[in-house]
Amino acid sequence: MNELRILMEKPEGLCVSIFMPTHRAGEQTRQDPIRLKNLIREAQRQLISAGLTSKETKELLKPVKELLREAFFWQHQNDGLAIFSSAGLFRYYRLPLSFDELVVVTRRFHIKPLLPLLTSDGRFYILALSQNKVRLVEGTRYTASEVALEDVPESLADTLRYDSERNIQLHTAAPVGKGGQSAIFHGHGDGIDDAKTNILKYFRQIDAGLGELLQGERAPLILAGVDYLLPVYAKANTYSYLLDDGVTGNPEELSTEELRNRAWAIAEPCFTKERTEASARYQQFSGTQQASSDPMKVVPASYHGRIEMLFVAVGVQSWGTFDMERGQIALHQQEVQSGDEDLLDFAAIHTLLNGGVVFAVALEQMPDKANVAAVFRY
Repeated sequence: MNELRILMEKPEGLCVSIFMPTHRAGEQTRQDPIRLKNLIREAQRQLISAGLTSKETKELLKPVKELLREAFFWQHQNDGLAIFSSAGLFRYYRLPLSFDELVVVTRRFHIKPLLPLLTSDGRFYILALSQNKVRLVEGTRYTASEVALEDVPESLADTLRYDSERNIQLHTAAPVGKGGQSAIFHGHGDGIDDAKTNILKYFRQIDAGLGELLQGERAPLILAGVDYLLPVYAKANTYSYLLDDGVTGNPEELSTEELRNRAWAIAEPCFTKERTEASARYQQFSGTQQASSDPMKVVPASYHGRIEMLFVAVGVQSWGTFDMERGQIALHQQEVQSGDEDLLDFAAIHTLLNGGVVFAVALEQMPDKANVAAVFRY
């Protein structure tokens, strides 16, 4: 979500968004740079049509062209490549999601092809708990990446050791025999009950740190750890979207990708249920003022934060313009005009930024088979 905000809030002037399929191995890898070269030509054409000079166009696309000369870059691809370039920002993402070839030049970046990776429909967190390390992994149907933790103790072992050293008091008893002393330890961490108390205290520290990090999130959280730790953490947890089932075993023995694979088996039914319930909710309000599949209503509602949940079709564009000050929409389905943007993309982005839920699905899975469908908050 942070990357989404960067893409949406940082652009200056015209923005180029390029999507293309790539290949991890084989003869097709040689064709990938050629494919990008052709897409760069299309981006040049669109930039010049939008009013940029040849010099300005060359400068804006310079970092994109430099990728063509990097042999190492093309030897380490995934299934899809997304590139974003503007006067003040350049980003590229090698992703496990194959894209159709697409070049979009507008006043902001086009991110709708990324929605399957960004929306709550398929995005979840894994909290891996072990004696030696605590990890937070952000996962999707396709990807997994470790999230940096702040204000969270580094390990259970360190915390328990610190508490033990702090609580144990050493008293020197009366001499025993000649010149001898006996050391008597009075500990407050002895026994199973005290160990559980210390672990619970530690988990509350983790929960407090996660509370700051996950504030405003709705993505499911899945625990990973040995059996006896999971119910203890559940007692400390205050995050509303912690799932009952977890990944059991020592997470130190699992890579980030292995954690994702096991957690996805738990998360997927949750997403399927959520999407089914959302579709039923749309059908419940269909035909009333609380739901619509009309872009003329949905697009302004997304901008003003009125959308509770939005279905949007991936691989489909609805070109036009939206005057934010006047609230006026112009759709240009027959012929794309200069200054147009994908209004479905616009609606999805602003729904996310305003705290709504977005489901990016294939057209055949859309409610009423429409390109867009929304349930309004009011």
